[in-house]
Order: sequence, then C-alpha cells, then structure tokens
Amino acid sequence: MVNINNKSIAYQSLISQNDLQDCVLGAIDIGTNSIHMVVVEINAQIPSFTIVAKEKDTVRLGDRNLETGNLTQEAMDRSLLALKRCKDLADSLKVDQIIAVATSATRESPNGIQFLERIESELAIKVDLISGQEEARRIYLGVLSGMDFGGQTHAIIDIGGGSTELVLADTQETRHLSSTKVGAVRLTQDLISSDPITEKEFIRLQAYIQGMLERPVEEFKKALKAGEKPFLVGTSGTIETLAIINAVETQGSEPNPLNGYKVSRKKIEQILQKLIKMDYDERASLSGMSDRRAEIMIAGATILVEAMTMLEIDSITICERALREGIIVDWMLQNGYIENRLVFQTNVRTRSVIKIAHKYQVDLPHGERIAQFALSIFDQTQGELHSWGNKEREYLWAAAILHNCGLYISHSSHHKHSYYLIRHAEFLGFTEIEVELIAQISRYHRKSKPKRKHESYSCLPHDNRKIIKEMSAILRLAIALDRRQIGAIKTLECKYDEEYKKLHLHLTPTIKEDDCALELWNLDYKKPIFEQEFDVKVVATLKV
Repeated sequence: MVNINNKSIAYQSLISQNDLQDCVLGAIDIGTNSIHMVVVEINAQIPSFTIVAKEKDTVRLGDRNLETGNLTQEAMDRSLLALKRCKDLADSLKVDQIIAVATSATRESPNGIQFLERIESELAIKVDLISGQEEARRIYLGVLSGMDFGGQTHAIIDIGGGSTELVLADTQETRHLSSTKVGAVRLTQDLISSDPITEKEFIRLQAYIQGMLERPVEEFKKALKAGEKPFLVGTSGTIETLAIINAVETQGSEPNPLNGYKVSRKKIEQILQKLIKMDYDERASLSGMSDRRAEIMIAGATILVEAMTMLEIDSITICERALREGIIVDWMLQNGYIENRLVFQTNVRTRSVIKIAHKYQVDLPHGERIAQFALSIFDQTQGELHSWGNKEREYLWAAAILHNCGLYISHSSHHKHSYYLIRHAEFLGFTEIEVELIAQISRYHRKSKPKRKHESYSCLPHDNRKIIKEMSAILRLAIALDRRQIGAIKTLECKYDEEYKKLHLHLTPTIKEDDCALELWNLDYKKPIFEQEFDVKVVATLKV
C-alpha cells in the first residue's frame, strides 16, 4: 500500500469487485456544429478506459431552415455520411456497442425525431435525444474522467454550436447544471452577416449573450458559498483553439498536452480583439484554426469572454474530454463498472498511472515495491534532507511505478525509452509540466545523473531541475533495494545523523537467513549520486 497526498490508496482498491468483462465501446455525439466519435477499450479491473480512436466531422447540422426551424436536407445528408464513416470505423475496430446521443440542433428542430429515425433505419444506430441539463451532466462526467480538482470547487463551461453548458460542483455534489441557447453556430447564423464583423454587430452580439446568460449566471452564483472562487475548466473546440492561439503567441508552439493548459481571461480578451478586426481568411490562417472553426470563432470567443466576465473568473484550464467521454463514463456507471462518480474522479491521477503501467506491461508488483521504498525514504527524510511536499511525493510515486516502462521497447537504453513513453502517454489529471517531471525522474533512475547538456532538462526552471535531481536520486536507492525483484527487503528504516552527515539505512530481510548481498552491493553502486545530491554518507546495515 502506498500513501499519496496523505490519502491511503492501494492499487487493489481500484480493482472492480464485480465479474465484469473488458469491452470496446464507441460513443457518438451528434452536435450542432460537429459529429464526434470516440472508441475506447474498457478495462474492467481498474476500472478505466483507454481511447483507441477518435473521429470528427464538421457537418453544421445547425444550419437550419430559418423559416421553419427544420434541419435542412443538406445538413442531414452530411450528417448521415459522417455517421456512416463513424460506424465503419467502429465496425473495423470490433466495438461491442455504439452509444449515440443528439443535442441542441436535433432536440430543437421540428423534424429532429424524423432525423433520428432515419439514422436508425439507414445505419442501425439508435440515438438518444438528451436534454440540455443531461448534456451538461454528461459533459461533467467526461471532465471528471480526465481532470483532478484536488478537492477544489470547480466550474465547467462547454461552448457548443447551439448551446453553452455551465456546471458548478464540489467533492460532494453537483450544485448547478444549465444549458443556454447561445452557441457559436447559432449566433453566427443569427447575428453576424459582415466579414470582418462590424462594430454594431459586435455590440449587438455582446448584448444578446449577456442577456441570455444573465439567468444561468445568477443561479450559478447563488450556488456559491461566501468567498468561494471556483476552478474553471473549459471544453469544446472554441476554447481549445483559443488556448492554442495563446500558446503559439506566448511560447512559439502548441501546448502538448493541451489538457491542463491554463489561459487568463485577459489573454482571451486580447485574442478576441484581434479576431474582430480580421476577415475570414486572416482568421483561418491562425495556428490551430480550422477553416470551419474560423467561420464561427468570433461568436464562440465572445460567449467565453462574456461568461467569464459575468462569472468573475480570471482564468480557465483546458480539458480535452467532454460529452463523448461522459457518455462512456455514464455507461460505466449504469452497468456497474464504476460504483461512485466521485470516487472515480478522486482517483483519476492514480488510475491514469496504473493504466499506463498496464499498457506498457510493467511488472506492477516490482514497481509497487520500488514505490513503497521510495516513499518510505521520502517520508523519513522529509524535513531533514529535503522539504518537498505532497505533489513532489506523488511525482516520485508515479515515476517509481513507471520507471521500467521503457522495457516495452527495448532493454537497451530503456530509461530513455521510459522518458519518451511517459512524456507521450495520456496522463489524465496531470499538467504538462507534471508529466515532464515524472518522465524525467524516471529517465534518470539509472546511468548518468541529470546534466545541463541534456536539453529537455536544462531548459526547465531551477526548482523543477532540483525536484528531478533529488527525486531521481531517491528512486535509485529504492530500485537497488529490490535488485532481485523478489521482495527480499521487507522494511526500511532511515536514521539521519546530522552531526556526521550520515544517513543510516536499517534493512529487515523478508527471509531471516537471506543475506541480501546483491541488494547491498547494488545499493553501494547506486548511492554515490544520492550522496552528492543530499551531501550525506549512506550507510546500510542488515537487521538479523
């Protein structure tokens, strides 16, 4: 059992108690602007899901008949072609079941039901038509599967083609769910006719959004406790595109991963001011901006700026998971794979690490022993050799579990392979810099210590470099203590002698007669880097 962030989390506690089977699911979101599909493999034992494939097609289903409000024949035909591609992909990946939902455009159109009947008749896909609040709830579940809020009260905004969903929740309950008929496609179609947008049109657009959001924002604020400032998460293509534009402007490249990337309201306002002066071609030339997104970007960005201003929230963090992943989580809840959505969210970071370990066939019992030793050294030397806290402790745990994942590629230079695999894995709930730290701690578990000539290391801030040096040094000692990978060492006790600058390691063997000679030899071999980093002499003795 390991202790992460002062919460006891056993790997076994993540294992489902039900005799459920692994399966492959496809989830389709038929939206106003786009049709999205995600195909996932569900691991019943963790429980978690791994994204196998994604499909997206901008079909503009919301390009409705302005006189009747009906979905147009052209929009339905485009959508059916996109759905056929989704079904073909799902069939090729041998999905066990397709779950599909339709949202704003379909539920508001007089011929929406006929459209769904046509989908079932022609493609044998049964589509559930969900309400705005249910859409908000499932978006929330999708975000929960990919973000760790650390106990903070959190808000979610999703800007779609036809509606905008707002959620407020804490660790105990969902306090507010709303869906408002302001979306990027809808407002572009109804309120913008000039390119670039005229000042008069822009003022009208702002005023309309403010009026439509007034009631849901008021209800949202009523659900807040005195002095509470929620952590705001944004989903949807509009918000992701704004984040990419900001990253390219400020750091010269797109964020990787996008999940966890943070943008200030001030920056978004500045981007919007540039967008309203551009015509379509200029907007389409921006990094991260697709041709179809450029058509609706001004309306989408204005919704976000007005919502953040009215909510009095100064920054937003991106989550790449939304409705389609929420459809998967909801299915898992309904079918007994997850007992409690809040437990599912609380363990998102731990589940993510274990899932990656499974993917790369890590020897988990060995990795867990290494993690136990590493955390034991960390805990017993905290305040004496280092002053790191819970976050750094968690990075060390994750690196210990995954340090050998590079063996999946090759034994030769497997520490470098571990860095690559971790750096490019789907780490849910972690920020980009946290993934980098975990990857580098793992990378330096063997061979040379971190050096300034190593580019990915040298470009980091001083504090981050120090975390890598000290956590990887602890990891080296922990690995030595399970050299034979048989659990030869049962317990580890650290005693620091400040006067003589010595760290005494008292080791208790699992089998009394075992001299643990290979572990002691390997400890002597690996300890010099630890001794250099912490300015101590390590002395190991075996209790008999």
